[in-house]
Amino acid sequence: MQKGKASVVFDHPLLIRGAASVAGKKEGQGPLGHLFDVVEQDDMLGQDNWEAAESCLQKRAAALAIQKAGLKAGDIRYLFAGDLLGQLIATSFGLMELEIPLFGLYGACSTMGEAMSLAAMAVDGGYGDRCLAMVSSHFATAEKQFRFPLGYGNQRASSTTWTATGSGAVVIEGEGVPEKAGEQATPPLARISGITTGKVVDFGLKDSSNMGAAMAPAAFHTIWQHFQDLERDEKDYDKIITGDLGTVGQTILLDLLAKEGYDLSQVHMDCGIELYDSERQDTHAGGSGCGCSAIVLCAYILPRLQDGTWKRVLFVPTGALHSTVSYNEGQSVPGIAHGVVLEHL
Repeated sequence: MQKGKASVVFDHPLLIRGAASVAGKKEGQGPLGHLFDVVEQDDMLGQDNWEAAESCLQKRAAALAIQKAGLKAGDIRYLFAGDLLGQLIATSFGLMELEIPLFGLYGACSTMGEAMSLAAMAVDGGYGDRCLAMVSSHFATAEKQFRFPLGYGNQRASSTTWTATGSGAVVIEGEGVPEKAGEQATPPLARISGITTGKVVDFGLKDSSNMGAAMAPAAFHTIWQHFQDLERDEKDYDKIITGDLGTVGQTILLDLLAKEGYDLSQVHMDCGIELYDSERQDTHAGGSGCGCSAIVLCAYILPRLQDGTWKRVLFVPTGALHSTVSYNEGQSVPGIAHGVVLEHL
């Protein structure tokens, strides 16, 4: 099962049985808006604060993914979930009512890749028939924690990405898992055939308004390592999809890979670029946040794998591992990226 220095190839198919995407109003106004399961028109979701609103995003996405898989919460063995907030309060407060054993994760905007990787390994190892992998982010909670509260009305740099408001969730199960009593069988969306786990990469960048540049080296390393471990290249994939690089990070990634002899210009896609209309919506360099790659995965990528439009994609969410503490202490912004191989059944 182990391949090279950082990859795993699964001997048995791991199926994505159900997926759900809950998006915010701005995301619903973008090019993919018609694909999301739910578009919330009130970014407060009827709550008293932004953090509680983000918890509601997770709660609704989890319930919908489980429902679409024809299951109940009690059928899920483990939850692998995370968000961008301190102590993962969106996750812990949002998912406690499900009463499912929880592994709280933090990989910044790469957390969906981390959650899917760990859930897949848990199922493949026989530690649970079914696991739920999910994440969330919210524009207002991220601005409040990492940049400036919205009331400041501060100017945003052109390299800044827009933290997506949304939550995505996928149910992962092993092939041949016995159906539960009363369960309605649903066709799987895709299978997970392998993963490549990223390492922390730090190029010394200190601009917290340019996350794309900070994360691009990590995305490069994970994709390059994946090619080495599995003896593949860009021609083995219909799409290689990063999470949150935006227009600035995409340019850097393609340049770095070109220097190693890989031309991704025809197969690369970035969720942060796809999520918004750059000309019509004021999002500067594109989208970011845990929810960015997650809702694009659930609403756009998985359906194209299910219907055979794409046969194999490499999904690589990317994250910037800074905090308010590290930034205020003058530290650089390290990045990380996790790769998940998704295939048509």
